[in-house]
Amino acid sequence: MIPVAITGFGAVSACGIGAEALWSAARDGRSAVHEVVFPRIHQQQVKQAARISDADLQTLLPGAKPRFQDRTAIIGVAAAREAVARAGLRPEDFGERCGVVVGSGLGGAETIETGYIRFVETPAARGDVMAIPKTMANSTASWIAMEVKATGPTLCISTACSSATQSIGLAADLIRAGVVDRCLAGGTEALLSDCVFSAWELLHVMTTSRCRPFSRERNGMVLGEGAGVVVLESMDAAKARGATVLAELVGYATNADASDLLRPDLDGATTCIRKAVASSGLDPARIGYVNAHGTGTVANDLTETNALRAVFGDAFAGLSVSSTKPIHGHALGAGGALEFIITVEALRAQLAPPTINWLGLDPKIGFEPVPNVARPFTADAAMSNSFAFGGINASLVVALPGRG
Repeated sequence: MIPVAITGFGAVSACGIGAEALWSAARDGRSAVHEVVFPRIHQQQVKQAARISDADLQTLLPGAKPRFQDRTAIIGVAAAREAVARAGLRPEDFGERCGVVVGSGLGGAETIETGYIRFVETPAARGDVMAIPKTMANSTASWIAMEVKATGPTLCISTACSSATQSIGLAADLIRAGVVDRCLAGGTEALLSDCVFSAWELLHVMTTSRCRPFSRERNGMVLGEGAGVVVLESMDAAKARGATVLAELVGYATNADASDLLRPDLDGATTCIRKAVASSGLDPARIGYVNAHGTGTVANDLTETNALRAVFGDAFAGLSVSSTKPIHGHALGAGGALEFIITVEALRAQLAPPTINWLGLDPKIGFEPVPNVARPFTADAAMSNSFAFGGINASLVVALPGRG
C-alpha cells in the first residue's frame, strides 16, 4: 500500500485566520462562540454561533473575487493557499498529477439567501448574474483547482457533516490507487444566514445555553462556519521534493447506517470506527487520542461513546477523548477538516485539547472526556470521527511519521 503523507494544512474559522489560530484556540480552550443576532428572525431562540468575524473576512477580500465567489469559496480558497504555502508546493508540483477533493454540505448559502430576498422584496430588480456559479456546491473545489492549476480529478463530496472527512479519505484513496501523486482535500461551509439558522432552530438540536459534549446537562450543539484544507501526498512524492512530513494518514473508513436520516446508529458508528482502525494496521491501543464528533446532543454523544468503548475495549479506559466543537462550532461540511487539523496538531504536540463547558459525569455515558483543560498523552496515533445526518459515518486515523 502506498503511504500517504500530510505535508501542509490551512484553515479559516471563527477562531481566526490560519491553522495556528485554530489549534491554539483548541489547545487553550478559548471558545470562538459568541452572540449572533439574525435581524430577519423575529423570534430567535438560539442566540450564539461561531461566526468568522467581519474583520477577519475583510482581510481575505483583497485576494478574493467576491463578484464571482460566495463567502464559502472565499474562505475555502484562503485555507487552500495556506495549506499550499505550508507544504512548500511549487507550480511544477500541480498539473494532472494533483487532484482536489473539497466538500461542502450546501454551497453558496449567502448568495442563495440574498437572491431570494431580493426577488421577494423587489421582483423587478435584476438578480445576480453570477448566482448559479456562486451557489454550486463544487464551486470552491473548482476555484482551488484553478488557483493552483491542478488538472487532475476535481471532486466535491456533499455528505452533510461527513463531507470534509470523506473528502480527505477519498483523496488518500486516490493517492494509494496511483491516480494522483498529491491532493488538496478538505471542506468549506458558511451557512450562518437568517434562513438557514432559522431552519436549524426548528430541528431543536441547538443549545440555548452552552454546548457541553459528553457532559451531564448537555442539551445541544452550536453552529459554526469555516474551511480547512490539507495537502496529502504519496510518501515518495513528498520525499522526492524534500517536503517536511507532518504526519501520515494511515487509516480511513466510511459507511452508511441505512437506518434513519437523523438518529445516530450504534452499529453503523461502531463498524466505521472498527474498519478505520483495521485499515491502519495498528493495534487500537496505539491510538492515544480521539477527536470525537461530539456534538453535545443527548443521543449522538451516547452512541459515539458506546461505539468507542466497543472498538477499543480495555484500551478505552486510557484513551484521551475530546470534542472541540464548543470552541470552533459545528462547521458541518467543513467540520471534519477543522477537526482533522486539530487532531494532527494534537498528535504532534502530544497534547489532547479540552472538552470545554464540561460539568460532570453523565451516568448514562459513564466516562470522562478531557475536561476543560488540555491533557498530555503519549501515543503515536490518533483518530478523528464524523457522523452525519443521512446516517453517513467517516473516521480517519493518523500516525507520527514512520510510525504507521
